[in-house]
Amino acid sequence: MNTLFALIALMIFPGGLFVLFAGLVYEWADRKLVAQFQNRIGPRVFQPLADVIKLLAKEEVVPVGVNGFLFMALPIAALAATLTAALYVPVVGLAPAYSFRGDLIVTIYLLSVLTLCIGVAGANTADRFSLIGATRTLTQVFSYEAPFMLAMLGPAIMAGSWQISEINAYAASKPWLIIPQVIGFLVALVGLMGKLELPPFDAPEAETEIVAGAMTEYSGRGYAIFRIAKDVELVIGLTLVAAFYLGGIGNPLEFLLKTVVLLLVTAGLQSLFARLRIDQTVGMWWRVGALLALLNLLVLVGLRMLGWLGVWL
Repeated sequence: MNTLFALIALMIFPGGLFVLFAGLVYEWADRKLVAQFQNRIGPRVFQPLADVIKLLAKEEVVPVGVNGFLFMALPIAALAATLTAALYVPVVGLAPAYSFRGDLIVTIYLLSVLTLCIGVAGANTADRFSLIGATRTLTQVFSYEAPFMLAMLGPAIMAGSWQISEINAYAASKPWLIIPQVIGFLVALVGLMGKLELPPFDAPEAETEIVAGAMTEYSGRGYAIFRIAKDVELVIGLTLVAAFYLGGIGNPLEFLLKTVVLLLVTAGLQSLFARLRIDQTVGMWWRVGALLALLNLLVLVGLRMLGWLGVWL
């Protein structure tokens, strides 16, 4: 019976099919919010699902001169990594399907696999747009990966644990950690936008410059799977930030309210700022984001040693 429940949790709820469906819903919400901020109507609620079904039904054209195995396997590896990361996160406010000490580090690295797969997929083709997109993707990863990880370590240090479920429980039992760590919260949110290549960090897939960037040569199932993987990573990233900085996630209502508020903020930032050049992203955010995250950790450690954190200790 325990094996049956584990399979259901892995394949249907709270992982598997549910996370895939939630990713499509959050993609629609993000696109709809951005459209409203820009005085547009935006997509209908079923548009992301219709797009995925259309792409899955199309023929997968393998370009000449590419490694066929890599071309087909990279989207699957990216989706598998993001779905595996969902096992350790309190999606919908429920206990993670699987948890162990140090799963925070594993989850952060699993969320990076998508970017690496996209970069390798672009480098695997001879198309100039794909190569430029791959170069930008793999270059930009250095600008946000370290700041995002450092921002996630702040709540972990306060909770005294590297286990996501324990950090979530700690955050739920204390006043919101965004209060003493507002810098870490901002760095985490901006870093998440960079991981998802959302505007203004969308230089790797700038439609007006390089078509679809590293995924230009993908036309059918591969492109659909990459899109789904990004949607799943959006849900996981919002869940992590909400669980760590916004008082934890203990039930479905908390999950919905807190992640939607974060999505509203990210949609506003997408509409507010113009696209950054790749040199601006790497040169500015790498220095500013990493320094702010380190400053946040140093201040946190100092306050903890002095015992000035009060109710958060």
